[in-house]
Amino acid sequence: MQIAILGLGRMGGNMAARLLRAGHTVIAHDRSPAAVEAAERNGARGAASLRELVSALAPPRPIWLMLPAGEPTEAAIAQLAELLAPGDIVIDGGNTHYKDDVRRARELSARRLVYIDVGTSGGIWGLENGYCLMVGGDKATVDRLAPIFTALAPPSGWLHTGGSGAGHYVKMIHNGIEYGLMQAYAEGFELMSASPYDLDLPAIATLWNQGSVVRSWLLELAASALAEDPRLEGLKPYVEDSGEGRWTVEDAVEKAVPAPVITASLYARFRSRRDNSFADRLLAALRNAFGGHAVRR
Repeated sequence: MQIAILGLGRMGGNMAARLLRAGHTVIAHDRSPAAVEAAERNGARGAASLRELVSALAPPRPIWLMLPAGEPTEAAIAQLAELLAPGDIVIDGGNTHYKDDVRRARELSARRLVYIDVGTSGGIWGLENGYCLMVGGDKATVDRLAPIFTALAPPSGWLHTGGSGAGHYVKMIHNGIEYGLMQAYAEGFELMSASPYDLDLPAIATLWNQGSVVRSWLLELAASALAEDPRLEGLKPYVEDSGEGRWTVEDAVEKAVPAPVITASLYARFRSRRDNSFADRLLAALRNAFGGHAVRR
């Protein structure tokens, strides 16, 4: 099949390469000429503009966006809407909020364009291992795009999860769960790092992946990170969040569904970015005020 990839960053470039390996024709565009040149070296046809990207495809044109959520994706879709023809397909594989998908699908439908949302998981390992794809939107269109999804995913690695927004909604919850799992591993290994025993943390991480209940790919990555730097002394304790953890917590609040683990893991990331926090200074001041406990100046 022919498909255009708009956005050739860490994931978009690898996705283009994986599609090319499977024999698909890829038209590639990015604001970075170097990224386009890299895609061309892999066999893609580069496009210098959105207009050129669209004109290089035969209708119905599928265009897959791998751009940052928010304004970059909104702006690209608005520009594409002016260039595309009825029946063409806009696919958003980035980390978009599912409510934005519902709105976009409605707006593009008024132009007789089709919108598909794809929650994409696999990170930088997806080129070799494949991407887990959670697909939302019109089923007939999804079925027509099946060869693309099959090429990108490992065996049984993609699923049509429902109507517009369903793909990104499932991906949002996936990322919320990921936050909780990562936090649990982090806390457990911190306890072991402070134990009275001289524990080999990389070996324990590897051991737990041999049939234990907590084995996982995240634990494999932990084992690799610990093997490289057992005390993680080369890292600062600063953890960003992509936004999907926040959306998961907001969704839990909207639905009055208790999600204490995911919520606490999100707050732990916020806490990691606080240096000499006001809250901690106030706690010290209060302990000193009511109990005369010592403070450090």
